Amino acid sequence: MVGKNALPAGLWAAALAAACAGSPIAPELAACRSGVSALLLSVGQPTAIDPGPTAGCVSFPANASTTDSAEYLLVPQVTAEAPNFRSSFKLAGGQPLTAAPPVAALLQGAPLSPAEQFHNLLRLMERTRAYPGVSGAPRARAQAALTSGPDTVGNQRVFKVLSSLTNYALPPTNVTAIARSVGQHVAIYVDAAAPPNGLSTQDLDTLRSVFDTLLYATDTTAFGRESDIDGNGLVIVLMTNAVNTLVSASDCLATGYIGGFFFGADIDPSVASMWNNGELFYSMIADSGATLSCSHPNSQIKRVVPVTFVHEFQHMISYNQHVLLRGGRAEALWLNEGMSHYAEELGGRAILAGTGGLDSVRFCSHVLGDLYNAALYWGNPGLHALVDTGGIGGLAERGNAWLFVRYLVDRFAADTTIAAAAAFTRLIDQTLSTGTLNVTQATVQAFATTVEEWALANWVSDLPGFTAPPALRYKHWAFRTAYPRMNATCSSRLPASFPLVAVGSAGPSINVKGVMWTGSGAAYQRALQGPSAAGFTVLFSDSTGALLKATVVPRLNVLRIR
Repeated sequence: MVGKNALPAGLWAAALAAACAGSPIAPELAACRSGVSALLLSVGQPTAIDPGPTAGCVSFPANASTTDSAEYLLVPQVTAEAPNFRSSFKLAGGQPLTAAPPVAALLQGAPLSPAEQFHNLLRLMERTRAYPGVSGAPRARAQAALTSGPDTVGNQRVFKVLSSLTNYALPPTNVTAIARSVGQHVAIYVDAAAPPNGLSTQDLDTLRSVFDTLLYATDTTAFGRESDIDGNGLVIVLMTNAVNTLVSASDCLATGYIGGFFFGADIDPSVASMWNNGELFYSMIADSGATLSCSHPNSQIKRVVPVTFVHEFQHMISYNQHVLLRGGRAEALWLNEGMSHYAEELGGRAILAGTGGLDSVRFCSHVLGDLYNAALYWGNPGLHALVDTGGIGGLAERGNAWLFVRYLVDRFAADTTIAAAAAFTRLIDQTLSTGTLNVTQATVQAFATTVEEWALANWVSDLPGFTAPPALRYKHWAFRTAYPRMNATCSSRLPASFPLVAVGSAGPSINVKGVMWTGSGAAYQRALQGPSAAGFTVLFSDSTGALLKATVVPRLNVLRIR
């Protein structure tokens, strides 16, 4: 069969002969040719340059000032909406190059911890709705056993909990738990086999109150309501040994633990009756004596579990809004994760507001992870994709997802009020759309334009001596002052200075190469010009000097700073 784009037989033969004769087609090289117009930007004006029309050549004019220097910020980026797109890149000024770091060295990243791999798989199962089945009792019998008795203090229930991080063929663990604290929206069940000397009734009541009156309201205001497939009007918090034992003591000490999780199978109509048939959040349990895995003292549980709850509750709400109410697919992993990390920050801000700004300890607990992850991303942004539906990656990918959602709210909410922010984030959760299309519809702006502006905002939002345009600003964070302050008052694990570095060099001396992944700004380079300095050119190409492929939609974001 000959398709409409097929070659006639004679041309096929000629093409085949040429191929067999070994006539490779060399890649076209980036080059500066005559006729490339100089880039005329006023201070504060950004642009995104497509390297295709000029063969990768970007021309900067001479500095007309005899007394003042000029400065530009250059950020190469892949702006394609397809996930996991990657390209090498090189920025080369108009003079001979010196040795640049090899691209291969820049591609090495830390392997994901078992906990991170587990979290990835949970979200991927939601996305594909391919859950492990439960063998044994018929569905009706299993459901009846799991939902027996009203969820009041003292009620005993049997729950099914995943028993392995990786082997879902293993049967779930049956956990008998007792309702220890029940409120208007949340009921806390505690494993009947919990280690001794765990949280007291007062501790559990305090946690329930935080969930019930503060974090529940925070998430439902920002994202919408959760489902109620079991009709009990409650979200169950199951504090169980089974979460601790998912990670061995050695892995816990080496790579981290699982604080808690939401499992979509519990509310997916196709399999819910084979699991817990209700809205459930799984939490680790206090274990100071390290009888189950590594030690988790009571103080850690009280500090960490509320942060995990507000994070996982967004996943639960998102699943209900996208899948159950509208019959669509679960949100793309990267955007779903960014929304949940934004929920962590919202929880911290709600606590700070509710205490008149006095509870900085709990505020730190809620934002520490986001700031830490963002610092990892900014430490080497070229290694980490924003748009990645094959998995949410590691902590750095979580950092860039949080930053992007935080930027979206600051950029596109009607104003800086909580109500305006919530109105915007509900647009993202309460829709059939997912991923980049969801962002485009919520912002009413091309996705490529949004990520281009975000990439520049990361460095110039609070740049001293520079007034960033409104589109290039974070409104709720001034990161250059936040990092040293949070390092001193919150945790020394955070960098003591702003972690995103933009290397400065004279325009003709620019020489940087690396990789760029979908959405993320790959590198931050400052091009400097002295008074009356001559114009210069910068070639934007792949690492070999060849033209960048149009399929990755490459852009060189340029902003004149001075």
